[in-house]
Amino acid sequence: MTQAPGLVVFDPAALDPRDAEAGAPPPDRVIDGTPTTLSWTLNESADGKTFAGVWEATPGAWRVSYDEWEYCAIVSGESELTRDGYPPRRLRPGDHLVIEPGFEGVWRVIAATRKTFVVRLP
Repeated sequence: MTQAPGLVVFDPAALDPRDAEAGAPPPDRVIDGTPTTLSWTLNESADGKTFAGVWEATPGAWRVSYDEWEYCAIVSGESELTRDGYPPRRLRPGDHLVIEPGFEGVWRVIAATRKTFVVRLP
């Protein structure tokens, strides 16, 4: 389906794994398991500072440190996000959240998780 200019429609069910960028958290940040990731960038602004897409990860845990703003919505799976010094927050399908610059903590994937996201770099 052709999208209208200026409109980005997220359809995670239509994604092809062969079109994804494969990755993993940096080894020095992994604290449990051997998590891997796939991500699909569906849109990027002309200045390269704002982008949107779909991300998924396999079970494991790693340290995160955000310099950017991120809005995300959990589509499937189960994860836990823990800000340093605070109790963990369980994330399940239907949860929506904003992660602000300066957030540091642990992202733990309990069951393979897929989310949609919009990121704005500084």
